[in-house]
Amino acid sequence: MIRLHVEPSLSAGARVELPADQARYLLTVMRLQTGEAVLLFNGRDGEWRARLAETSKRACVLEVEEQTRAQAGVPDVELVVALVKRAALETIVEKATELGAARVRLVTTRRTNADHTNVARLQAIATEAAEQTERLDVPQILAPEKLERLLDGWDANRQLMFCDEAGDDPQAEWGGAAGRAQPALDALGGNESRSWAILIGPEGGFDPAERARLRELSFVTPVTLGPRILRADTAAISALTLWQAALGDWA
Repeated sequence: MIRLHVEPSLSAGARVELPADQARYLLTVMRLQTGEAVLLFNGRDGEWRARLAETSKRACVLEVEEQTRAQAGVPDVELVVALVKRAALETIVEKATELGAARVRLVTTRRTNADHTNVARLQAIATEAAEQTERLDVPQILAPEKLERLLDGWDANRQLMFCDEAGDDPQAEWGGAAGRAQPALDALGGNESRSWAILIGPEGGFDPAERARLRELSFVTPVTLGPRILRADTAAISALTLWQAALGDWA
């Protein structure tokens, strides 16, 4: 059944008028007819079944009938990722949504080749991924800011997992044999905080000064992702998967 993320509140009997792009999708692309059902969610009220009640050439109204799932949250983990090429960044946002990231923060670093991106497009990609994967919310995509500024204002109650491709601490490695991965998993699992973020660097990795600062911060847990240098999109997917298996709703 088609799922749509909407902004209005959802309750039995409510009527939701869709914006033009969603109306066009239902009527022109999916060719829905009056009386057919759609699932709606807004990130606050759970998931609801609604039926197509009224249509016109450019608009439609859905009548909400009954709740199919109560609202449920996702683990409190953010993905902090340096700007990379557009295709890779779009993949990262899509997969982060599928893997349950609560939000995606974009940063620029000393080796970042770009300082801006189309945040609205990335938010649309996250919305579509949430609709397709049956999430009950959509992660927020935050506009880029400099890594130094992000760290200056960081909430120390949120632990930061620093994925360091140049890491030199074998006890912090998640790749390879289980014996080498276990210390990092134990360290993460032993922390009482359930609020985390995962930091993924740019093409070319972090600058030595950035690495040094990150390793000095009390809220940072450095890890590597194995013996190979990973592309940013592969690193983001791998790190989120490992975190979910150790501390998230896959554990």
